[in-house]
Amino acid sequence: MTLQTVILAAGMGSRLGRSLPKSLTRLNDGRSIMGQQHDNLHAAFGREVRITTVVGYRAETIVEAFPHADYVYNDRYDQTNTSKSLLRALSASGRGGVLWMNGDVVFDPRILGRAVPLIEADRSFVAVNTSKVSDEEVKYTVAPDGAIKELSKTVVGGIGEAIGINYISSGEKRALIRQLHRVDDQDYFERGLELAISEDGIKLTPLDISDLYAVEVDFAEDLERANLFV
Repeated sequence: MTLQTVILAAGMGSRLGRSLPKSLTRLNDGRSIMGQQHDNLHAAFGREVRITTVVGYRAETIVEAFPHADYVYNDRYDQTNTSKSLLRALSASGRGGVLWMNGDVVFDPRILGRAVPLIEADRSFVAVNTSKVSDEEVKYTVAPDGAIKELSKTVVGGIGEAIGINYISSGEKRALIRQLHRVDDQDYFERGLELAISEDGIKLTPLDISDLYAVEVDFAEDLERANLFV
């Protein structure tokens, strides 16, 4: 079965101060952030990988830049957060698990290589960085069995940060979809995952990528840091 992947790129990205969608921001190597993501996906999973992008703000500019991708439109992009964009993408997906990422993450292509065994085993995961724990980032804790217990920006005693690359298994996707329907419009998708953990018992493996780079580009200084790697 062809792997289904999703890029969440509906938001306006106003904090970076650009007129184009943040995912089209140019890196020093000439690629856009989304271009780097496409290259990484193709390198890890081949040209046949199915890439679906959730678009909203200035959607036409992304479609024009990547005409061969599939698209889901979030017409409430200015009123909702990533929870509702992911809901639309998962609802439109076919059978099987789904790998998804935020559209503003510049990351080491080796991260996807490290994820391949979990994807092949159809095991849900959240890629995490344990080398730092910033107050403004999505943090996590683990249960005694090693699976993720809590996942949000308000977690107390977090042992690392989620980097915005995740996979939901074919068997646990329905539970996540149901919880994403429930969460508030302004919630991040991690709220849906957290509810699915506590109420549906899904198991999320923390995939440690601390030795590899992954930069979520929100501000100009994040872009400068990302450009140090590419």
